[in-house]
Amino acid sequence: MLVLAVLTGTATSASAAPTTALQAVEISGAGGVALKANWIAPAAAGQHPAIVFPSSWGLNDVEYIAQAKILAGRGFVVVSYTPRGWWLSGGTIDTAGPQDMADLSKVLDWTIANTPTDPARIGAAGISYGAGISLLGSGTDKRIRAVAALSGWSDLVYSLYSGSTRHRQSSGLLQLAAQLVGKPSPELSTALADFNANKNVGQVQAWAKARSAATYLDAINANQPAVLLANGWGDSFFPPNQLTDFFGKLTTPKRLELRPGDHAIAELTGVLGLPNDAWQSLYEWFDHYLGGQPNGAETEPAVQVKPLNASAEGYASWSALSGTARRYGLGKIRLLDGTGLLGGATSTGWTKKLPADKDTLASGGVVLLTNGAAAITGEQPSVWLPFVDRTRAGVWAADRPSSAQHIRGVPKVHLELTGAAATGTVVAYLYDLDTLGTAKLITHAPVSWLDAPGTTSVDVDLFATAYDLPAGHSLTLVVDTVDPLYYDENAAGGSVTVTGGSYVDVPLQ
Repeated sequence: MLVLAVLTGTATSASAAPTTALQAVEISGAGGVALKANWIAPAAAGQHPAIVFPSSWGLNDVEYIAQAKILAGRGFVVVSYTPRGWWLSGGTIDTAGPQDMADLSKVLDWTIANTPTDPARIGAAGISYGAGISLLGSGTDKRIRAVAALSGWSDLVYSLYSGSTRHRQSSGLLQLAAQLVGKPSPELSTALADFNANKNVGQVQAWAKARSAATYLDAINANQPAVLLANGWGDSFFPPNQLTDFFGKLTTPKRLELRPGDHAIAELTGVLGLPNDAWQSLYEWFDHYLGGQPNGAETEPAVQVKPLNASAEGYASWSALSGTARRYGLGKIRLLDGTGLLGGATSTGWTKKLPADKDTLASGGVVLLTNGAAAITGEQPSVWLPFVDRTRAGVWAADRPSSAQHIRGVPKVHLELTGAAATGTVVAYLYDLDTLGTAKLITHAPVSWLDAPGTTSVDVDLFATAYDLPAGHSLTLVVDTVDPLYYDENAAGGSVTVTGGSYVDVPLQ
């Protein structure tokens, strides 16, 4: 099956055909803004399918040179460009806004007029920012017949505020890159300043919504491009939950691929021109939907995943992947080891008080680095559970099963609370605990409540995952109130108490 060949990196590429030389050009974007670009094409006469690559946030059109040469050798005209506001392109950063959409259409105009492009066979693709622009563009320009969005987003509001919690490290890196190698627009600067200050939230979210493909879902469905979405399970910029919701509502030819790793890590070696399964999947997608090759791309499972610690799998839909929820009640904390039982019916009559401004070793890691390293080593980030301070965290561990448990989908945590301030944050972590105390992170997520006096419960969807809990290992939940990945909304010196009636729903196949 193609799904297994692509996700395990065993698929082979087509023999390279002769190409033209790579040429640097300048394309006039919307309003005459100069966009730096390059292009390359097959040397053979006649018209060819074309792919347009907007560069990633903080990078420029040089990013895709290695892949442009490979794709040209496969029969595609390839045009890569630096979006406005970045490096030597003119204008200011529009953050995939209306000016970027107009620029993309201008690049398509130029491509048709100046290269041997078949105007009926044009695709758009990219990593991160380029993915977002490409996916959004498929709703604004009907000429885009296929999209490959690698490590992109569909919902920028969720990316910034999932669980009503501001994502601190990822937004900070985006801001730093814009300041170093870009020209931030006043709109972007205001949005980031308000985001960091936690003010004018409605305006920031409206700005983000206007830059979200989910907002233009109807237009994308009407245009019917073939859409490939590929992200990492541990993407700390664009967590996978937003893509699964969006994917389910797409009525176009579509595929969703999820792999281990953080943002843009799965595609990194391919950018250097090395063999790479994410790029191999892109080749197959465009070979079929633009090149017309009968490679079976349209008949493969629509959802193709590489679990965090298992072999590649294919499913007809996201709902087919998602397991049946098993409820694990949180039990009373034992005095001997400071750990409660995770499992069985929900119980009452117990409490666990957490300081509202104290961190623990339980952590989602460091943006890009932690989950990026895990993708390379094949080992999930871990902590030694005895070192998780029980005075700062609640810990609940399940009985050890006699057979492996296959977790697939979105685990959900429900916490009953008492004594919570009107504003606060908790972070939930789901771990795989072995017999020696090493706990590997399966997934996590934060949740905040804002200006809500009398808060008595919170619900948080953890980030989607696919993980096989080995036989003899304990599924373990840790709850604390601070994680450096996120801004927390806790007041110094405060506390929140988790009470009986709390539980975790874990999707098991």
